[in-house]
Amino acid sequence: MGEPELEDISDYNELKGNKKRVVWAVIIGGILMSIIYVYVANAYGSVKDSIKAEDSVKYMPLK
Repeated sequence: MGEPELEDISDYNELKGNKKRVVWAVIIGGILMSIIYVYVANAYGSVKDSIKAEDSVKYMPLK
């Protein structure tokens, strides 16, 4: 069993059938996941009710 050759690959020039649908499904799935991530990151990414800590820690005891 040797390495595959380009002449042996039936869909070398373009994808056809089920493989083409799988490639498009992966591309569309990636785009949809990116859109959902950007929406969630913008909606919940910034905290508006944060607590300001003005005192810095000068000594941290070790147990």
